[in-house]
Formats: sequence, structure tokens, C-alpha cells
Amino acid sequence: MKEKNASKENKIAWWQLSLVGVGCIIGTGFFLASALAIRLTGPSAILAFIVAAIGTYIVGEALGKMAAKDPQKGSFRYYSKKAFGRWAGFGCGWVYWASEILIIGSQLTALSLFTKFWFQHTPLWIFASIYGTLGIIVVLLGSGGFEKAQNIFAVIKISAILMFIILALLGITGLMKGGGGTYFVPNAADEFFRNGMIGFWSALIFGFYAFGGIEIMGMMTPRLRKKEDAKKANTIMLITLTMIYLLAVGFAVILAPIHAFTPDESPFVVAMDRYGLGFFPHVFNGAIIIAGFSTMSASLFAVTNILVTLSEDGDAPKLFSKKGEKLKVAPFALLLTIGGLISSIIFGLLMPDRVYEYITTAASLMLLYNWMFVLFAYPKLIQLTGWGRVKQWIGIILILAAVSGTLFHGASRPGFFISLLFIAIIAIVLLFMRRRWKKQGKKKKSYSWLRLA
Repeated sequence: MKEKNASKENKIAWWQLSLVGVGCIIGTGFFLASALAIRLTGPSAILAFIVAAIGTYIVGEALGKMAAKDPQKGSFRYYSKKAFGRWAGFGCGWVYWASEILIIGSQLTALSLFTKFWFQHTPLWIFASIYGTLGIIVVLLGSGGFEKAQNIFAVIKISAILMFIILALLGITGLMKGGGGTYFVPNAADEFFRNGMIGFWSALIFGFYAFGGIEIMGMMTPRLRKKEDAKKANTIMLITLTMIYLLAVGFAVILAPIHAFTPDESPFVVAMDRYGLGFFPHVFNGAIIIAGFSTMSASLFAVTNILVTLSEDGDAPKLFSKKGEKLKVAPFALLLTIGGLISSIIFGLLMPDRVYEYITTAASLMLLYNWMFVLFAYPKLIQLTGWGRVKQWIGIILILAAVSGTLFHGASRPGFFISLLFIAIIAIVLLFMRRRWKKQGKKKKSYSWLRLA
């Protein structure tokens, strides 16, 4: 009876999964990358977020349907393997692990820089170490503790964005004084698309950055009370995110001139400058730190769990799936994650800013490559209608547009080629692994023949 009750208590409702998704997804990718999108393409950044939301919805729907039919904690990696074979599961798993480890480093660096807003003379490595330790503690709480922490983070982040939206409304309607009556509403196509279609194309990647993290939804789906609610959880989560994103970005571009937005400051703080609200930069800086920490801890949770599933399938040493007696996570998988975390802290703080930006851009592109794999695996595991196939190809085209757009942006272009380098390295390792798998297969066959004889 105790075991049954425990299993029931561990299950979550669809709305809880939606809240976890919001908590994992809203991060510095939205609070800061939105400024890059606005600067690149102007008010049409709103359209870039709409395109990204459509692409994300299609990928999320595919993951949701596959999870409802066959819920697996390996999620996208498991479905790729089932659709295309062991090589696909191996490749997707390690591409994801490598990309998330690099993203963790960028999040730690960003968190440390934001904290210096209050403690300017403290070395960055101290903040990075503190946040890294706190992130590991969140992972040690297990799935249940992780879910509760992300729920709290989600409420705080949504509250911060809603605060900006409410203040912006008060300012535009004249109920809050300050900043004069000048607003920046585009009156022509060249004002809406600041750098033409090339600028818009290049900005798409930043829209997708803001929705990065839906993989967690797939990993958490096995904990749903009703597996068929996976699609509903994903849909509500994306509708909530999209509405918040569009309102926030829309008000930001109306309240401040495009040239005022910079990569070093949140666009929402820039938009509020005109009202002279002394508390706002402090409150929003705190919100950005919480957002960055929640996505960083989500990445730590994800890489630890994906390593366990890789180990269970024989695509990583068996040591990493060995369970601890008291810990809620596999201890050796956690140790490797901690090792990656320490490397990220050192790597991020020693490497020049521009070079590290290239590598984190590459990591984000690698996540999109896995999204592509999800969409290619989708029709092999789920019988699609004609409209389902159309949506699948719309999703593929939108992701390809976001990836190819990086070639037209000087700061993103090197990241594209670095992502290809990472893929090439994993592909070389995969070739050696396939040879090993073939030898193991031959040994098993010869052993079975000996037993028959």
C-alpha cells in the first residue's frame, strides 16, 4: 500500500507540467536575447517570436504525442533510437549532453555578471561557484524537488514580466507620468523590418533561443497522471509563454528607440528608463538572475538524466546508471555533471567573451538539430494525417530558417561552424562505436551457435 500511495503522490497533473515547462524555458534567452532580436530586426522581432512559437509548438506536439503513446524518461533520444536505430539514440543523446554542458557555462557566466550589479568588486568565479553549488542541490532533490523548485521560479519570472507589462500599460495610457508622450510605432515596412528580410532572418534564432528547453517537458511526461494530457500541458504552456513574450516585446519596442537596446542590458529595463523608476532595475535584475538560475538548474537536471538513460542503453559506461543507496540521483552521473560544471566555470571565465559567445551559440544550434531529429522520427512512430505531415514539414522548414539565418549575422556565424565541428566529432566517435557494436553482435551470434551445438 505504501508503494502505491507513493507512486500516486509522485504523479503530477497537466497544469503542473505546464508550470514546470514555463519555469525551465523562461531564462536569459528571453530576457537578454530579445534585445539582440530587437536590435537586428526592429519591431518585427515580434514576428520572429511568433515564428519561433509555431516551430516550438510543432516540435512540442510531436514530443507530446510520442510520449502519450510510449512515455519514456529518455524522451527525444529514445524516440530517435526507436525510429532510426541505435546510432540515432547515441548521437542525439551525446549532442544534447555536450550542448547543455556548454549552455550551463554561459548561464553561470551571465548569472555572475548580473550579480556584480550589486557586488562590483567580487570576482566572477565566486558567484559562479555559488550558483553551481545551488544548482547541484536542486538536482539532488530528485524529480519531485526539481518540479517544486521550477514551479516557484516560474511564478517569480511570470510575475516580473507581468509587472513590466502592467507598468508599460500605465505609462502608455498616461496613468504613470514620465517619459513624455513620444512612442515608437512603425509607420512603414522599413521601420518594421529594420534591416530588411536578412535582418529578420538572422533574428529568428533569438526567437528560438527564448523557447529552448522544451526537451524537459518530454523527460517529465512519464510523471503525468494521465499520459494523454501531455499535448494539453505542452499547448497551454506554449500559449502562456507566447502571449507573455509578445506583450512584453511589443511594449518594449513601443517605449524605447531601437538604437537604445544593447546585448548587455535587458530590453525591459531600457524601456522603463524613461519613467525613472529607481526600484525597477534592481527588481528586474533579480528576476533575470532567477530566470538564469532556473534554466541552468534545468540543464543540470537534464544532462544528469540523459546520461543515466545513455548508460542504461549501453551508450555510456554502466557506471553512470548505478543507483545510490540514499541519493535520489545516480551518483556517478552526478559526479560527471559536476565535473562538466567545474570545467564550464573555468572555461567560461578564462575564455574571451566573443569566443565563448560563439561556443554557446553553437550549443543552442545543436539543440535545434535535435529538434529536427524529433520531427523526422515523428512520422515513423505516429501515424500522421495529411495535415500532420504538413505541420511536420512546416516545423522542419522553420528550424532550418532559424539555423541558416545565423550565416547572415556576424556574431552568430562562427557559432554555426563550431556546431558543425561538434557534430563532426560526435560522428567520428559514433563510427568507432558502430564498429564495436558490430563486433559485439558477431560475438553474441557465435556464442548462441555454440550453445545450440
